Amino acid sequence: MQRQYQDAAQARDQLQVEKSALENEKARNEESLRSNLLSKNQQVNQLNQSLDGAQQANSQLSTDLRSKEERIAEMQRVLDQKEAAVKALRQKVGDALLGFNAQDLQVNVKNGKVYVSLSEQLLFKSGSTKVDPKGQEALKKLAAALKGNQDVNVLVEGHTDNVPVRGVVNGAKDNWDLSVLRATEITRILTEAGLSDSQVTPSGRAQYVPVAPNDTPANKALNRRTEIILTPKLDELFQILEQN
Repeated sequence: MQRQYQDAAQARDQLQVEKSALENEKARNEESLRSNLLSKNQQVNQLNQSLDGAQQANSQLSTDLRSKEERIAEMQRVLDQKEAAVKALRQKVGDALLGFNAQDLQVNVKNGKVYVSLSEQLLFKSGSTKVDPKGQEALKKLAAALKGNQDVNVLVEGHTDNVPVRGVVNGAKDNWDLSVLRATEITRILTEAGLSDSQVTPSGRAQYVPVAPNDTPANKALNRRTEIILTPKLDELFQILEQN
């Protein structure tokens, strides 16, 4: 009986030790689970915050994209209007200048602008800065076609060949002078015929923008020309660009 009592006591003590170990392990496991659960909750909160931020960013991005698409559509509308205006302007100018020799007067559209190219033969005698009557007739018809249209800028460009001016001819010391004086004279005729003074700008390019090599008399004649460049104003488009 004494031996059985001792064995039972030892078994009881062993069980008590094992119970204590299990309780400690249980406590550690519970603490670990609580810590993991807290960490997971924090991660979930962070993910929710990130998701909310991403949704807000996507919403703002969608708003920005719609705004940009609207501005692009508006710019395209203005460009289409300007293209239609250029075509109409080219037609109006071409109709006004019918009857002139195609070698002396050409009307073309390039880079969104209308170019009226007039030969020296139509406008000036060699070395002269005074426009001949036939040239004055063409310029007055052009002015009549443009009169009242303040939405078109008019740039008058004088061009020469590469033959230098000898001495001082009609006030011109060189090809720069000659091209500028001719452009100024044409500008004077256009404004006297009704175009606004602020609408027309004279400029001289001398021999530096040729349309053909200056290697033959025929090519030199092509380079001796005046180009009147008509540009519809793009104020509305510039306003849209500034808004961007």
